[in-house]
Amino acid sequence: MTDTPAQRVVFHGVTGSGKTSAAHSYARTTGVPKFSADEDLGWLPGWTSRPIEDQYRIAASIAAQERWVLDSAYSSWRDIILDRAELIVFLDYPRWFSLGRLIRRTVSRIVTRQRICNGNIETLRRALARDSIIAWHFRTFTRKREAIAKIIADPSMPPVLTFQRPRDLDAWIAAGARHSGT
Repeated sequence: MTDTPAQRVVFHGVTGSGKTSAAHSYARTTGVPKFSADEDLGWLPGWTSRPIEDQYRIAASIAAQERWVLDSAYSSWRDIILDRAELIVFLDYPRWFSLGRLIRRTVSRIVTRQRICNGNIETLRRALARDSIIAWHFRTFTRKREAIAKIIADPSMPPVLTFQRPRDLDAWIAAGARHSGT
């Protein structure tokens, strides 16, 4: 175990696994600045996708810093982040768990009209659309798990710390988020 937590960390997992909450907890515990893939890179107001060139530029700016935790990395700019990451934290939870978490979160946001991702609001219409976050969960579940398997198998990649139960992740963060391998 190292004496200090990793200073450049990316969280990975399927949609609904709790990456943003986990990254926030890690940042609060370690003092490492947190960035959000959706908020800081992906979405503009009106659910408009930020142009990919801007996403690359922002990802490169974050990666160049000495300290950061990122709650995800889109496949289109993941390589920029992984080149500088010290640790990948993989939330490898069962599909039923992540999907249940995603549905509860989506319903709560619809009811409360909570503003997310640069002022955007989730609506019932958006939740039922073909391109909804719930549909995205189904379209990307296998692909995201395959991507992490490739990363784990690649010795040039940063170490991957895998959690299969939220309570184990919570215990690791509560203990100071120390790890070996860097």
